[in-house]
Amino acid sequence: MKKIGFIGAFEKTDLIVYLAKILTEVGKKVLFIDTTVLQKARYIVPAIAPTKFYVTEYEKIDIAVGFEDLELVSKYLGNIEIDYDIILIDIDSPKMFDSFNMINAEKLYFVTAFDNFSLRKGIEIIGNMRPKLKMTKILFERDITEENDEYLNLLSLTFPIEWEKEKLYFPYDQGDLTAIIENQRVSKIKFRNLSDQYRDSLQMLAQEIIPTTKFSLIKKVMKNI
Repeated sequence: MKKIGFIGAFEKTDLIVYLAKILTEVGKKVLFIDTTVLQKARYIVPAIAPTKFYVTEYEKIDIAVGFEDLELVSKYLGNIEIDYDIILIDIDSPKMFDSFNMINAEKLYFVTAFDNFSLRKGIEIIGNMRPKLKMTKILFERDITEENDEYLNLLSLTFPIEWEKEKLYFPYDQGDLTAIIENQRVSKIKFRNLSDQYRDSLQMLAQEIIPTTKFSLIKKVMKNI
């Protein structure tokens, strides 16, 4: 079982759901856990009679909302062993990082845009974590610039972070936002109206998480979504 963390103050729900869809389409059993304060998954993922905490199925993805650790998820499912190939966890607090034992995660991603709130609040979230964390940047920005990346490096200089060399960029433009909102309205996951760059970055992200899966297979399943 791989445990993958997505950390930061920037909105990550749609990104994680889209990634999870790719992973399920190549045959992986996936659980997405929203541990964030706002619990956006509660509002954009259809669920029958949602309660304070619950697990629902959406587009072949199991989605858990309101849980504070994996043991509670197990109890909700009937005290069975958590049996997933991949667990994707959305985190925006040091408390949830510790509760889900993310120090032992297979991979950690720091997700941010470059508005002051997303950037500074995101750095604050990881600022109190120990020991030193190795993380990969997922950067949402309209125009890719070295200046923005250097600014992020400067802000994080005194914090216990070791940045991976590779970075993933997602466009932050009106076209992708419009496509995502339309998908939310019809309660469907569709990739066709997303920009080429957004789809390419999703492909690369999926490949990082399932490196033994052929890239050609990932591209193939995405064409049908």
